[in-house]
Amino acid sequence: MISPVRLGTIHPSTQARPGPPKDTPPKPAPPPMPSWRRILLPLGIIITLLLLFGPSLFAARPATLKYSEFLDRVNAAAVRSVSVNDHGAIDGTLKTGGDFTTQIPTALNTDDLEGRLRAKGVQITGTRTGTSFGSVVLSFLPLIFLIGFFVWSGRQARRLGGAGGIGGLGMFGRSKAKITETERPTTRFSDVAGYEGAKQEIAEVVDFLRNPEHYSRVGAHGPRGVLMVGPPGTGKTLLARAVAGEAEVPFLSITGSGFVEMFVGVGASRVRDLFAEARKRAPSIVFIDEIDAIGGRRGGNAIGGNDEREQTLNQLLAEMDGFEQDSGVVVLAATNRPETLDAALLRPGRFDRQVTVPLPTQAERLAILGVHARGKSLAAGTDLNRIARGTPGFSGADLASLVNEAAIHAVREGRQVVTAEDLEAARDRILLGRRDGSNALLPDEKQSVAVHESGHALVAALCEHADPVAKVTILPAGMSLGVTEQLPEAERHLYSEGYLLDSLAVRLGGRAAELVVFGHGSTGASSDLAGATQLATRMVREFGLSSAVGPVGYGSQNPQYLGGEELVSRPYSEQTQRLIDSEVARLLREAEVRAVDLLSTHRDALDALSALLLERETIDGSAVEAALRRPTADARG
Repeated sequence: MISPVRLGTIHPSTQARPGPPKDTPPKPAPPPMPSWRRILLPLGIIITLLLLFGPSLFAARPATLKYSEFLDRVNAAAVRSVSVNDHGAIDGTLKTGGDFTTQIPTALNTDDLEGRLRAKGVQITGTRTGTSFGSVVLSFLPLIFLIGFFVWSGRQARRLGGAGGIGGLGMFGRSKAKITETERPTTRFSDVAGYEGAKQEIAEVVDFLRNPEHYSRVGAHGPRGVLMVGPPGTGKTLLARAVAGEAEVPFLSITGSGFVEMFVGVGASRVRDLFAEARKRAPSIVFIDEIDAIGGRRGGNAIGGNDEREQTLNQLLAEMDGFEQDSGVVVLAATNRPETLDAALLRPGRFDRQVTVPLPTQAERLAILGVHARGKSLAAGTDLNRIARGTPGFSGADLASLVNEAAIHAVREGRQVVTAEDLEAARDRILLGRRDGSNALLPDEKQSVAVHESGHALVAALCEHADPVAKVTILPAGMSLGVTEQLPEAERHLYSEGYLLDSLAVRLGGRAAELVVFGHGSTGASSDLAGATQLATRMVREFGLSSAVGPVGYGSQNPQYLGGEELVSRPYSEQTQRLIDSEVARLLREAEVRAVDLLSTHRDALDALSALLLERETIDGSAVEAALRRPTADARG
């Protein structure tokens, strides 16, 4: 079937090249911390806990008597001595040797207690409660240890380069940027396949930092920032690595999530620290990957942490457009969601350039496959161009996975070289899922799938504008029971109305074959119907290919990750929606009638191709052409 069109990518080489000469001598490493100093803090905590809670944990606790029990013991002459403090608490000793405590009730008249004690020969001692010097020191001991910890952490922060604000406490305010100065990545621009325009724009940034006088002679100012935009897996981070490898200036890299922390103000502090480090090493390059994590539009209705993110973004805006116009710091950033970024971040003076890194074209896919094929044992005569033709919409990451999956498939089959069959099997695995080599379908299900796929293949071969058939199989793969693969002869960027109508007929060719052979449809056409309905809807609503609706386009203005069209109001009335629905249904009915007519006319070819699929389970496009060249029953008669 027709693959959705997506745009392009780049990929690294496995060859290593020597790094550029270093500009500045490396800073001497700070002296290592003595090992004994690392145990001071935990040792202090343990001692404090022992002093605070040790006496109460290890000392024997005297028995607590009720006041009535205490009077009974006194009357029984069982008490030897008591000590009474000014709060009415009594600590005493029994004649049997045990200790006890009790409390004199303040609401009762206890004036005769002294007389009772004297009558029974009890020794009486009075005490006054107070605060001793030791208890005062003990109460302040935790605070002393806390102050000592702050002093020690502050000295450590200054020794490691200093940190403002709360940077000394756990270095929370320090930037998490990875600084590359002497040991640079081995990736170069020559290792990035394709995208010559993007590489040229980014290379100009490096050249400006190396030779600023060339630009100042004609009054040109270098860009303050370059934003790389593209789908996931297209190599934006790879380009940044190539910049770090090519640049002879310090390179500081960090991800957008590296600024976010649970503490308020930490993000802004890290932004300040990052640019302070960059200015200290100027000229330098700062790379922020996934900048949409902190650069989203302000003033939204997000709940939780929104103020902290906006503070971080405000600090980033201030640092990129401050008073220091000649700071010699260039910011590179990458994102696959440019529509979410704040407008103030995208204006000239902050990000002067936006470099689009699309999905690769066919020629770029061929170059990327060649890059990833290095180091792989490819069989002689393996046609990578065929694989490049059959992978429209693949990103560089997808192509890297394809080559690696092909190598795994070769090992699984017991071979030491990667063949074209391995590459095709890897492509099917990525697109469809794992293929079941043992066909577990019931006989009638297998025949139905063979008829269904034969219908797709024959309609594709009979339609003038459809892409040629490359392979037909009835082996289940993933959620699909069978597959008809079409291989475009050339990569398309525009689609004519004839091509789209043929595409609708091809998508409905499987259901049409079931109607011709069995007289009824089945659930096997559900995905075909969904794809055909989506295509027909776009033809009517976006492409203006319906005479009833007219040349009106209602393209979606909302990105799918925000909820798509289901969660937003339609830009047209209910009457227009009914008209769109009727036109979509008309296109689908006409496509089905056309497919049924084609297959009815070539019923012999349909039966022959179905029988061949049942016998071989997988055939190529030449078998489809051969089935159509067979003489029909009418011609033989």
